[in-house]
Amino acid sequence: MATLKVPACVPAPEQDSEQLRKAFSGWGTNEALIIEILAHRNAAQRKLIRESYAAAYGEDLLKDLDNELSSDFQRAVLLWTLDPAERDAHLANEATKRLTSNNLAIMEIACTRSSYDLFKVRQAYHAQYKKSLEEDVAYHTTGDIRKLLVPLVSAFRYEGDEVNMILAKSEAKILHEKICDKAYSDEELIRILTTRSKAQLNATLNHYNDQFGNAINKDLKADLNDEYLTFLRATIKCLTCPEKYYEKTLRLAIKKIGTDEKALTRVVVTQAEVNMQRIKEEYHKRNSVPLENAIAKDTSGDYEKMLIALIGHDDV
Repeated sequence: MATLKVPACVPAPEQDSEQLRKAFSGWGTNEALIIEILAHRNAAQRKLIRESYAAAYGEDLLKDLDNELSSDFQRAVLLWTLDPAERDAHLANEATKRLTSNNLAIMEIACTRSSYDLFKVRQAYHAQYKKSLEEDVAYHTTGDIRKLLVPLVSAFRYEGDEVNMILAKSEAKILHEKICDKAYSDEELIRILTTRSKAQLNATLNHYNDQFGNAINKDLKADLNDEYLTFLRATIKCLTCPEKYYEKTLRLAIKKIGTDEKALTRVVVTQAEVNMQRIKEEYHKRNSVPLENAIAKDTSGDYEKMLIALIGHDDV
């Protein structure tokens, strides 16, 4: 459920392009106008605006935005304006760099996009960086995390609702055996998590809970300081209950000493057209504070206004 608010009567992309060009002219950038337009257009509309802008002015809208804006506001606007597959490719590439490495950001993309959308991300990555996403992930990760992350980004899961209950029961048993043996990176465990449809995986984990008396993530808390186990638990949560995963990501980003703007921006811009309404509901339930209030308290200026607009609360 998206939180993006698009006006009932959307101006033509040529009009939006002209208004954005005006926002860049004069002595100062009109940031309010940029937010008014871009934060209220869906992906297809933003793509048309970029095309119209290039046709009218012979320049790339993204480059002009990059030149005119700064800091966290700049990053939020640029990421938002990108096509979703381009954005995910950019975030994944950024996450493989030494200074900005972030296995969780790559895992989010692999676990929360549809199979077709993930395929488009891999295509966009290949076109932009002239190599495969799998190649970069394999090169820049190590050990057990690599064993799990490479097949996650390579996955093309079945998207239907059909579930094989006999298979769910047998694979719940396999998962339990591997966890009891502390074989947390066993090929069978990774195969189940990275190939089964989300409906099948949910059925398997429900069987696990019913048969063995614990949720799987509880049994994976054997060592809270183990980096791979922490990553494995996050992966399972992201696959099976993304709104809870994203709620925790936002909570940690906002409540830590010094806001983690990168994480906050990433969640808002990638989920505003997808699942942000459920994430907001989960955040409110978990923290007894509306997400818009938490963001407003922890951010400021045009960056705050952009995020608030994307989660559907311009009037905060």
